[in-house]
Amino acid sequence: MQKELGRVIEQVSKEKGLERELVVEAVEDAMKSAARKTYGATLNLEAKFDPETGGVDVYKIQTVVAEILDPINEVSVEQARADMDPEAEIGDEILIELDTVPFGRIAAQAAKQNIVQKVRDYERAMIYNEFKELKDTIHSGIVMRFERRNIIVQVRPNVDAVLPEREQIPRERYRQGDRLRALITDVSETTRGPQIILSRTSPALVKKLFEQEVPEVYEGIVEIKNVVREPGGRAKIAVVSNDSDVDPVGACVGMRGSRVQAVVQELRGERIDIVPWTPDETDFVCRALSPAKVSRIVIDEDAHSMEVIVPDDQLSLAIGRKGQNVRLAGKISGWKLDVHSEQEYEKRQRESRRSLQRIDGMGDVYAELLLADGYKSAAELSETAPEVISEVLDVDNATSLAYIAAAANASEVERVENMVLRIAAGVSEAAFALRPAPVEPGDDGETDGESTMEASTESSEDSADAQPDADAPAADETPTTESNT
Repeated sequence: MQKELGRVIEQVSKEKGLERELVVEAVEDAMKSAARKTYGATLNLEAKFDPETGGVDVYKIQTVVAEILDPINEVSVEQARADMDPEAEIGDEILIELDTVPFGRIAAQAAKQNIVQKVRDYERAMIYNEFKELKDTIHSGIVMRFERRNIIVQVRPNVDAVLPEREQIPRERYRQGDRLRALITDVSETTRGPQIILSRTSPALVKKLFEQEVPEVYEGIVEIKNVVREPGGRAKIAVVSNDSDVDPVGACVGMRGSRVQAVVQELRGERIDIVPWTPDETDFVCRALSPAKVSRIVIDEDAHSMEVIVPDDQLSLAIGRKGQNVRLAGKISGWKLDVHSEQEYEKRQRESRRSLQRIDGMGDVYAELLLADGYKSAAELSETAPEVISEVLDVDNATSLAYIAAAANASEVERVENMVLRIAAGVSEAAFALRPAPVEPGDDGETDGESTMEASTESSEDSADAQPDADAPAADETPTTESNT
């Protein structure tokens, strides 16, 4: 019986991967619990595992005192010297071995449950401490089952992790038994044991994959400044080299794209743009919008935004599919980006210039100064503090107040005009919708010949009216002028 206990301790420690001392401690605690159920819950007990016999000895501890206050855990110095230790002194602790044979079936069962619980607690603590150190690292596992759209992944024998639905890449599908690689984002303790959360959508996953595939990134020669992504669609990473002899983009791309393709394959075809980082924010925005070419950028420091102007044929390329390219460029740069084509930008500039020039007393020079400072309409100027206008136009406060009042009037006139135009457009659309359908030839009894004759006559008259005047210049020769400032 005693030798069997020693073998059980060895077996449990090997199967669970626990240290032998932890299992021995669990057995000793279990024996103390069984002794308390048999001899009393108030006893001061101690249990010792004997490796030679493979058994556990249980002792009752009694303290030597001059006057007994607790008869169960204390003994007088006279009795201790007479029955236990002739050299006993006050304050000594005397161990009295207890017989383990009287432990009943209930006590033995409680001891067994105690051992199982202790071993389970030690195992959970070991797993928690191990995976807590692995947080923010990539771990692989096998898909075991699906629970409420969450994927349960076995990351180690008898250790499961959860890949929640929110952390799964859209349109990415797995089957039971598939191998999966994901980032460990969180490890927490719960009543059911340690809970390990995985992620396939975290930007840190892309960074860790590049660290595995690119030695220069792992060694710190190439630094990944930032990573943004829309999982399953596209990602952008900003890289910079700490060595002038190393090209950061080339190092991440690899020979014939081998390194970046390894990351793309792991992410199931997600496109990755590698952007060389630079401290010049406008230059970095231009690089982030690649492959689109940027004509110019207008910066609004107060709103922390940039208005990016691109050639007309580059607008769709800069915006990307469903706005993906400009959205990711804004995230990686930290700026709010508003992309416009050159034609649209010039149109907006003309409208803004016209709106500012309608302000009473506002000359062309002042209108251009306000336009250059970012003012887009009279309404915007009317809501500006006079001190700001004085600084922009270099005028006194009274003049600024006059401009604000005039801008408010001009803004109201513009609002009324726009409202009238909208009403007129609505009436026109309604009239067009109510217009009767054209009558087909022959429906009202007229012959096709009469209809043809009338149409021919009208066409001849229209043709005569449409003949160009011999003295008038040709349409292609008419000069056109456009004011550009």
